[in-house]
Amino acid sequence: MTHRKKERKLGRKIGPRKALAKNLITSLILHNKIKTTKAKAKFIQPKVERIITIAKKKTLASKRRIHALLVSKKAEKKIISELVEKYKERKSGFTRILKIGRRKGDGAEMVQIEFV
Repeated sequence: MTHRKKERKLGRKIGPRKALAKNLITSLILHNKIKTTKAKAKFIQPKVERIITIAKKKTLASKRRIHALLVSKKAEKKIISELVEKYKERKSGFTRILKIGRRKGDGAEMVQIEFV
C-alpha cells in the first residue's frame, strides 16, 4: 500500500533518484531556471526550498549540509553568497513552476521551474 508515502519515485530506484535530484537542484541553482517534466519539478521544489532555508542560518553545519545535497562547489557558493541575500526577508516560496506545454515525443507535460 502507498499510504503516507510522500516522496515520488519517478520510476527509478533510490540511487538514480537521488542522483537525479542532486543534478536537477544544482542545475536550477546555477542557471536560475530549468525546463523539465512536471513530476520532476514537483519532486525537487520542496528540496530546493529546504536548501535555501538551511543556507540562511550561515553556520558551518548548514554549509556542510548543503555540500552533501549538491554536486558542485560553484552552486554552494552561489547559494551562500547570492540567493541567501536575495531571499533574506522572505520566509518561503522561493521557486515557482510555470507550465510550458506538452513534449512532442511522448506528450509529457513540460514546465519551467525558476526562482521568484
